[in-house]
Amino acid sequence: MKTKALHNQLTGWRHDLHMNPQISFEEEYASNKVANLMREFGIEVHQGIAKTGVVGVLKKGNSNKSIGIRADMDALPINEINNFSYKSKIENRMHACGHDGHTTMLLGAAKYLAEHGNFDGTVYFIFQPDEENCFGAKTMIEEGLYTKFSIDEVYGMHNIPGMEIGTFGTRKGGITTSENLFEISISGKGGHAALPHMTKDTITIGSQIIVALQTIVSRKLNPVEAGVVSVTEFITDGKKNVLPGNGLIKGDARAFSQNTNTMIEQNMRQLVKGICESYGISYEVKYETTCPMTFNQPKQADAATKAAITLLGPDKCDGDIDPRPFSEDFSIMSENTPGCFVLMGNGVKGSHGRPLHSADYDFNDELLVQGSSYWVELAEQQLQK
Repeated sequence: MKTKALHNQLTGWRHDLHMNPQISFEEEYASNKVANLMREFGIEVHQGIAKTGVVGVLKKGNSNKSIGIRADMDALPINEINNFSYKSKIENRMHACGHDGHTTMLLGAAKYLAEHGNFDGTVYFIFQPDEENCFGAKTMIEEGLYTKFSIDEVYGMHNIPGMEIGTFGTRKGGITTSENLFEISISGKGGHAALPHMTKDTITIGSQIIVALQTIVSRKLNPVEAGVVSVTEFITDGKKNVLPGNGLIKGDARAFSQNTNTMIEQNMRQLVKGICESYGISYEVKYETTCPMTFNQPKQADAATKAAITLLGPDKCDGDIDPRPFSEDFSIMSENTPGCFVLMGNGVKGSHGRPLHSADYDFNDELLVQGSSYWVELAEQQLQK
């Protein structure tokens, strides 16, 4: 592993970031730490892109070829229940998705490549805010990520709990789902709980809608297609003895293709229309794709797998993993520039195996050297002299 000598330093950086988590577009601590360290490495630094975003530029040789590597910096509004010495110092703020580790791995690669990198071209180190709300990549692009910097291809990584440490996975085509948020507003007629016949009770009607939505995936989609429809909130204006006249159903739908996403939206609108019209009440359906599906280009997926095999060996690498049912803001970066999103195992035991976004999850420090060494391998491979 090329960055093995940096292990203690990487661990220190990661623990410091873990203790000082900040959420979407507030990541000033991480942003300043990243910028200051990269300046120490002798890397050209650009701050203030999407408020807290940072881009480092490292050029060697005369080639015009380039590669962009992205890490996310934001934490989550979760109160950490771990009792580590480096536990979050901020209430209701926690790196429960491992972005502290992602940031540290890219910093490790930046330090090694600045000091020892054997390549000809330019490496762009992209440190992105607000991955969790899916506005960070979009805002960085709007503020010039691809116009100020000439980035030929872009790569991103996520740690995966439950996947063995030291293992790698990616795939050509769709690797993560789109995220689609929906809101269904229904307006009936409220009234006394003892006189339901004089009302158009939105709890009863809304409940039928919620149950019907569960038939979209099971009865409307082709079984070989993959999708998820989850109702997450049902809000009404009812009280203990008052039947509600208004209701709001909120939820989250996921899809691995645009065709599936369109089918989910069309069937949702049809079901709501049919149920509400049968009861004679008004309704409105809002359906918004907040994060598109992450799509890996074949050329970049092959390059990513090749670098992993060189680093970890063929028995530790899978270039055709099953797609994952979470969404990823990196999708917006790779929509605009050819790219590939890769996964590396965080481990299967203890806090390292706990699900992402859990209050007792923790990034595995063993992955710091593996992940940073992977970025070094990939950069030197793609920018060979």
